[in-house]
Amino acid sequence: MSNKSIISTNKAPAAIGTYSQAVKAGNTVYLSGQIPLNPETMEMVTESFEAQAVQVFENLTAVAEAAGGNVNDFVKITVLLSDLSYFGQVNEIMAKYFQAPYPARAAYAVKALPKDADIEIEAIMVV
Repeated sequence: MSNKSIISTNKAPAAIGTYSQAVKAGNTVYLSGQIPLNPETMEMVTESFEAQAVQVFENLTAVAEAAGGNVNDFVKITVLLSDLSYFGQVNEIMAKYFQAPYPARAAYAVKALPKDADIEIEAIMVV
């Protein structure tokens, strides 16, 4: 018998493809990458990099809460950026969402992200 369950919330963008917002296996939750989509309109936030990053963290927060936790339960995040010059802003925005001890993290510059987003973040959480 599998102890895997699918996490879904309308407070984060609906999955637009063959994936789930998150999958819980035991007490570990794997959150799919979030891009800066407004969950109500499914439109991209584009006014600034900061606005994109905030929307991504809001989306991750909503999925974490749907899974019975919060962002401070994240043990690892992976940040994908269109340009590493945004990394300083990511740190500033993360400080508004996370409390020490912080999760492990990796960050990469990538050639392109879905819908031409400048940021995507995925996470692993333990609840």
